Amino acid sequence: MTHHRSIHRTLAATAVVALPLALLAACGGDDDSASGDSVELTLAHSYTEDQPQHTCGAEVIKNAVEDADVGVTIEIFPASQLGGDADRIASVQSGDIDIDIQGASALAAVYDPVGVIDAAYAFPDAAALEEYFNSESADQLKSDFKDASDVSILGAWSAGARQFTANEPIREPEDLDGLRMRFPGSPQFLLNAQALGAKATEVAYEELYLALQQGVVDGQENPIVNIDASNLVEVQDYLSMSSHAQNSNLIVAGPRYDDLSDEQKQAVDDAVADAVSQMPGCVEEAEQETLAKWESDGSIEIVDDVDVEAFSEQTDAWFRANLEGDSLAVYESIKDAQE
Repeated sequence: MTHHRSIHRTLAATAVVALPLALLAACGGDDDSASGDSVELTLAHSYTEDQPQHTCGAEVIKNAVEDADVGVTIEIFPASQLGGDADRIASVQSGDIDIDIQGASALAAVYDPVGVIDAAYAFPDAAALEEYFNSESADQLKSDFKDASDVSILGAWSAGARQFTANEPIREPEDLDGLRMRFPGSPQFLLNAQALGAKATEVAYEELYLALQQGVVDGQENPIVNIDASNLVEVQDYLSMSSHAQNSNLIVAGPRYDDLSDEQKQAVDDAVADAVSQMPGCVEEAEQETLAKWESDGSIEIVDDVDVEAFSEQTDAWFRANLEGDSLAVYESIKDAQE
């Protein structure tokens, strides 16, 4: 990222040298960039340019900030161009990336309790997650995260509920017995597996299709948009609509955000709020189109009679018995906010 900015500076310097002196004089005066007021921020994420996190998230933030005309522009780097999640949060802390879109479990690398946002059945739906982050209940979490990381949480949305796929239907906790289920390797997702009663097997996301095809694992869990993007329906027979976790995305900002003027900060905050408000509809539309396609072509059998209540009660009891300290406090604040 530092290299990227150095390239920009070199190109800019070369362009200035090449300009005629008369043109340089004409460009002076009231231009904001000449007075040092213009700011370009970098926004990074790990999703493809076809996924809602980019089209309804990153692009909405960029366009809204630039439309505010407060001297701030944003350059987007999708698809992990600036590194994987663990690398990028370190770059946000150092100031090499200004804004990033990350799952709560990845952010737990710098403040462990934030991972609880991804706890199984912590939120019943996407609206509950959004409401939590807009409420006073989340203020302590945001403050503690900032103290631990020097990174600000600007907002959060759900990129869809996580669902089970396998070669047999999963309708109740007992149906997970004996199945080797792939879960992401982050601590919170591995806790989710225990709470749900699943035997977790760690497989890199990039290797998941092959692992399912070769029978290394029997099933997995992901949001519908990810299942579709990876063509997992080609190697799985059943999609069980468990909706057992909201696939969180937190919009976080590093030290350059703190250095913005109040007007510029407000523009960024408003832009994030715009994206947060648009995301649920965008994700739902993408999911419904995908489900309709699967139903039409018979790609995978959709199981919609999952006993969500049984799963939810089991996981809630497990987390209350096994989480401790600040992690338990975050979990309880989430649940209390829903009462």
